[in-house]
Order: sequence, then structure tokens, then C-alpha cells
Amino acid sequence: MKKMTRRDFIKAGTAGIILAGMPLTLSNCLKRPGSAAPKNLGDYFSFFGVDEEIIRKTLETALSEGGDYADLFFEYSTGNSVVMENNTVNRAYIESSLGMGVRVLKGDKTGYSFTEEISPEKMQSVAQTAAKIAASPGQKEVKPLKERELPDYYPIITRWEDVSIKKRIQMLEFVNHEMLKRDTRIQATQLNFTDNERLILIATSEGVIAGDYQPMTRFNAFCVAEAKGRRENNGFNLSARQDINWYTRDKLMYLAREAVKRTVALFDAVPAPAGEMPVVLAAGSAGILLHEAIGHGMEADFNRKGISIFSDRMNKKVAEPFVSIVDDGTNLNIRGSINVDDEGIPGQKTFLVENGILRSYMHDRISAQYYGLKPTGNGRRESFKYPPQPRMRNTYMLNGPHTFEEIIHSTPRGIYADQFLNGEVHIGAGDFTFYVKSGYMIENGKLTQPVKDINIIGNGPDVLSKITMVANDLKLAEGGWTCGKGGQSVPVSQGIPTCKVSSITVGGKNI
Repeated sequence: MKKMTRRDFIKAGTAGIILAGMPLTLSNCLKRPGSAAPKNLGDYFSFFGVDEEIIRKTLETALSEGGDYADLFFEYSTGNSVVMENNTVNRAYIESSLGMGVRVLKGDKTGYSFTEEISPEKMQSVAQTAAKIAASPGQKEVKPLKERELPDYYPIITRWEDVSIKKRIQMLEFVNHEMLKRDTRIQATQLNFTDNERLILIATSEGVIAGDYQPMTRFNAFCVAEAKGRRENNGFNLSARQDINWYTRDKLMYLAREAVKRTVALFDAVPAPAGEMPVVLAAGSAGILLHEAIGHGMEADFNRKGISIFSDRMNKKVAEPFVSIVDDGTNLNIRGSINVDDEGIPGQKTFLVENGILRSYMHDRISAQYYGLKPTGNGRRESFKYPPQPRMRNTYMLNGPHTFEEIIHSTPRGIYADQFLNGEVHIGAGDFTFYVKSGYMIENGKLTQPVKDINIIGNGPDVLSKITMVANDLKLAEGGWTCGKGGQSVPVSQGIPTCKVSSITVGGKNI
């Protein structure tokens, strides 16, 4: 396989633009030149058309107006999307971008500028712009660059660049066929397959330089079922930092089976009762409540500014001793994992709550400097067009001392919340509302009637303090979750063992 140069990229980008509107009979042309993932710093230099001298001069210009610190962020991103609706592939397109950004810091003041043209002249221009935004007296020197060695938390065999559109469509056809044959009540299907590759190169005035190749894929399966005049819809999706080999026949059948099972199960579901009651969170994707209602409040920028309700609770009890919560960038092939963050800090595992005590916030460089700490590898950004900010990676609760059976048996009446879809959180107070697509009633210590369309309303720190039981069945979410903050979106994941919250307001039907 040959390396992909910037010239290849320009050709490929043009091909993608043209093919976006072409008939699918011609879509095999979507396959672009084969390429190997960069293996060393020289590969990244070659791809972005830079060298150490160009980078050093750009960093010197960025510090020329008195900034304390500067970094350069180079990024190439390309992704494919294929959509099938009711047995027909009706959309297929490629999105690609290439560019670099220059950030200059002076205290907590940030100068940032970016360009979509990577040339020495353009890099000097954006460095001068960023330098002026953070201009102040003083002059810092650029330290000699030294490559940062990184782990590999997302090993793959095949780059997405080397996968044909035909192979992608074959997977959609297989899943579509499996969904339709599983239940005659399925009336409509929609499948959405995406894959993405991101190459980044980070260089800082403190002498750090690191490159990373970040693969990603997501496969959504959605269906509509009809029976006795009623219609129900639901779906399921899988996502990971993986390659084509991850989609085995068994995994594709699992995707189809879960999408259909979750949809037709709604025919038996009834509205949930309303009121204050115990809620048992199912292991896995229910961790979205942990992410939204609690995790955002532990991002250091919200605490540095005094916005978060956790800003005065460091090293204080916030939960029972069997509750520990981490934000982890090191899980193998999980969607939120990162070998290195967008500031050049290696991915790592950070204990936020340890044995019920709040131990750390999630830091980028600015907040870490404010608190006199080391960054925790949480500086992330959507693309080269944005400066980084503290963001979650894979946020999850560790296993506790109880079992699933003990938790269900201990609950005379409550809700077992299974499939969370979306929610809204006010970071300052920690108040939240979440929509739960499906679950079960818990009656006399047993799972009974399926329920649906459940709204739960609460306060993040309050819910954290009301977790009374945590099981030993931690599961990370299998689907694709994307976190939005400050106008930027980044891929994340979350997880949770089965856990019981003694009381949450459930918005349902008075029965």
C-alpha cells in the first residue's frame, strides 16, 4: 500500500464532492487511493507537508507578541456515509477536511486562528493573528521538539480508506434482510452506516510533538412495526474505534436482532406511572445519565468559573463509599478512547469520584494551570477550527458490591430504566430531564410489565447521593454517543453497572 500524500487528498476530496450526487450504480468509484496509517513522525510530516523547521518558526511567530505558550494542531479528517431506506440505498457521500490551527495562551487569555491551507506562508499568517490576540509584554522561547511516544488504544488491521463502497452496501443489505425476516410486523427500515478517519499532529512551544491516527465507525438500524392499527418505532446502533473486520456476521445479526426486538417489544408496553419512586438504572447505556447529569459538572472549566454545583465539593463526600466514577481514555477500541488529547497529553484514566469522595475534575491545560495541577488528558476539540476545552472521554461508574438480583429483589415498587434516548441538563444547578424509551415496572421485587415513554426529572448531585446499591455487572455503552458543548461535538462513551437510586421523579401517567 502506498502512503496518501496531500496531492492524493486533494484528488480524493474532489472525487467525493463529485460523487455525492451520482447514481449509486457508479458508487464503486467512491473508493480512494489505498494508504497506510502513519507509523512515525516522518509520515505525519510528509502527509501534512511540513518539517521540524517550519513548525519551529511558526511557534516562534506565535510567541512573538508575548504569549506564555503556543501550540499547533494539524488535522485531516475524512468520512463516508451510506444510507439505506426501505431496501434502497438512496444516499452515499464523503466529507473531508484538512487544515491547522494556532493557539496562543497568556494566563487564561486565548488567541486562536486557523487556516484550511497548510503552507509555510499561511501558517505564519495565522500564527501572527493568534499572537496578536494574546499580545502582552515578555518573550518565551520555543523548546526543542521531542516526539511523544504514545500507546495504541485502537489497533486495527484495515484502514477505512481501503474499504470499497460495495463492501459497505453489502453490510447494509445483510442487516436490512435480517431485520425484515425476523418479524412480519416490520413495515419500514432505515440503516445509516458511517466511518471516519482522523489524522492529527500536535506541536507545542514546550517541545512536545505527537501524531495520532483515530478510526471510528457507527452503524444505526431503525425500524417501524405495525400491528392491529398501531405503529411503533425504535432502533439500535453500534459504534467503536474499529475497522471493517469488527463487523462480523454475528455482530451484524445482533444489530438487526436488537433493533427489531426493541421495536416490537413496545406493543406490550404501557405508560409508566407518575410520581416519586425508586429507579433502577440498567447496566450500559443508562450511563448517559452519569455523563449528562454528573459528568459535565466535573469538567474543570465550569468549576474554575464557579458555574458548577461541584465547584466547592473537592475532597468532600458526594456519594456512598461503594460509588467510584472514572473518566477513561484508555479503553481498548471504545468510542471515547484517545491515545493523546488535542493538546498533546497522553490518554489516561482519571478518578473523578473515588469511594464516594470527589477527587478530581477533568482538566485541559488552562484549568490545570489555574488549579496548579497536571492536565488530565481531557483537552479535546471538534476540529482544527476550534481551540480545545475540557471534555469527557469514556465516563463510567465502577462495579459495586451488589448483584442485579439483589437490587431488583430489594425494590417493592419502582421503574427499571433500560433505553435512554436523550435529555437536557442545566450545568450550573445540575437539574436534568431525561427521556427513557423503554423499561419495566418493578413490583414486589420482580420485573413485570414493560413500560415506555418515561420522563425522569432530577438533580445530578442529589441523584448521586441517593445511589443506594451498585451491582457488579459494569457494561459500557455499545452505541454511538456524541457530546455537544460550547458549539463543539466530540465522540464519547459511557457506562454503568446496574444501580439503584432510592428516589427520582418519574413523569408518566397517574394510574
